[in-house]
Amino acid sequence: MNDSSWATPPHTGYWGPSDQGPVQGAAPAGPAYDAHDAQHTRPMPIVPDGPAVPRYGDDQDDDRGTARLSGPPFRDETFRNEMSHDGTFRDGTTHGGTTHDGAFPDGTSREETASAQPYAAAPQKQNPEPMPDASQPAPAPQKKSAGRDLGAAIGVGVGLGAVIIASLFFVKAAFVGVIAVAVVVGLWELTQRLEERKGIKAPLVPLALGGAAMVVAGYVRGAEGAWVAMALTALAVLVWRMTEPPEGYLKDVTAGVFAAFYVPFLATFVAMMLTAEDGAARVLTFLLLTVVSDTGAYAVGWRFGSHKLAPRISPGKTREGLVGAVAFAMAAGALCMEFLIDDGTWWQGLLLGLAVAASATLGDLGESMIKRDLGIKDMGTLLPGHGGIMDRLDSLLPTAPVVWLLLVLFVGSG
Repeated sequence: MNDSSWATPPHTGYWGPSDQGPVQGAAPAGPAYDAHDAQHTRPMPIVPDGPAVPRYGDDQDDDRGTARLSGPPFRDETFRNEMSHDGTFRDGTTHGGTTHDGAFPDGTSREETASAQPYAAAPQKQNPEPMPDASQPAPAPQKKSAGRDLGAAIGVGVGLGAVIIASLFFVKAAFVGVIAVAVVVGLWELTQRLEERKGIKAPLVPLALGGAAMVVAGYVRGAEGAWVAMALTALAVLVWRMTEPPEGYLKDVTAGVFAAFYVPFLATFVAMMLTAEDGAARVLTFLLLTVVSDTGAYAVGWRFGSHKLAPRISPGKTREGLVGAVAFAMAAGALCMEFLIDDGTWWQGLLLGLAVAASATLGDLGESMIKRDLGIKDMGTLLPGHGGIMDRLDSLLPTAPVVWLLLVLFVGSG
């Protein structure tokens, strides 16, 4: 360290008057400060600047709890400028504020001063963290939940099955009426959700009338009648929407035509299956294979599923569930073709079951895509444990034309 850094005025580090006498840290009266004296002083370790330390007798002490000596602390510059080469200050005191005989300027000794302040108590930690209770048992692992009220779902499923079986085997026309009612309710749910979530106003009246007519036409006139009814329904949607302002016309009629194809036109293939001599057995095979495929996918996926099938569309579906759907549907298809369908064989049933598992899964994913776009979980709340009618038709609708076509190829139109 050079000389210039030591040439600090004597008043550096001055803290003001003290209640113990003259100002401490100031040079005593006498000859003027001389740079020659500074060169003979002994350099001391540099003490870094920090927050002011309370004097002896204050409420706070250092971290060791010991008493602090009286007087303000010395800064580097004052310490170096005021201390001579023999370790004493100009006022005759030594380092720490005592004289050569170990007493302070006011006459008290070091021992008397230290005994005046008891040692400070060690600081106590506030709000200590509680110790873990080893006797408390760990929480039991939660069981995997199915996500729906299984009791209500089973009850509703059994009730619907009873209505379908009764109308299917006793009066075929009654079953056509069941299909038409399901189509109208499904169209209502779909159009309501489109308007609520997207502001799309697909005209429900022409869709409901045209959808019911489409099912009847397919039962009476076959595929030709179904196509004609579909075209007339689309035209009715275009004309009906013209009675309202033109804003949103394109999206409304597009949604209307889509709804007419998605719900009633696909359902018409169920009515066309019913026209064969063994029509009731064909419809029953279609229903059984679709239900078994969904049940197999649900059971296997819930128990063993760990690899997502389409997480961006339907996070609950797994690859293991798809394998279960295929296995269950193929087994049910072999049995149905062997014992229910005239002239059917078991190997045809295997192919039919594989096709049903694929179409049912794609139909389920298709409606999941629609519901995800709309930001809803279910299309409705009409069926407790199931959601709405459309939530039960999602896998049935796209499977109907697949089963109708394969049965025609395997055993004819009947």
